[in-house]
Amino acid sequence: MTDSVASTNVVLKTNSKQGKKVDDRIKKEIIAYRMKGYGYKKISKLTGINENTVKSFCRRNGLNGQKNALRVNAVDSACMNCGASIRQTSGHRPRRFCCDSCRNNWWNSHLDTVARKAYYEFQCAFCGRQFIAYGNADRKFCSHECYINARFGKREK
Repeated sequence: MTDSVASTNVVLKTNSKQGKKVDDRIKKEIIAYRMKGYGYKKISKLTGINENTVKSFCRRNGLNGQKNALRVNAVDSACMNCGASIRQTSGHRPRRFCCDSCRNNWWNSHLDTVARKAYYEFQCAFCGRQFIAYGNADRKFCSHECYINARFGKREK
């Protein structure tokens, strides 16, 4: 199956029992398909080369890994907090911040722009007091103290 081959030709296994000589044109096609984000199976069908051979070729040439990470049509944008460059990956939600600390700093300094809609009114299950909670629609107690008293059977004051 392996022949001594010139440096421009490589014998790659095909879906049939015989090998198929692949020249630089096919190699470039595999690289181009991989850079477009095509998977090994699709490249195998398009080129007529065995899927495992395509995987091996890609691994040897640094083209393995996630398909989306290989896409070349990614766009750069700037962090909303510090202005650092952010590499956007196509097919994913756009990133607005370069890191968690920038995200936290920006949101903490722009509290007025946040539309807070998750306010809920409750009556405490222990003391009966009316209270408002933000973000938790299932809350039952107004405080940790009321929760402990209800949980461990202490009487209401």
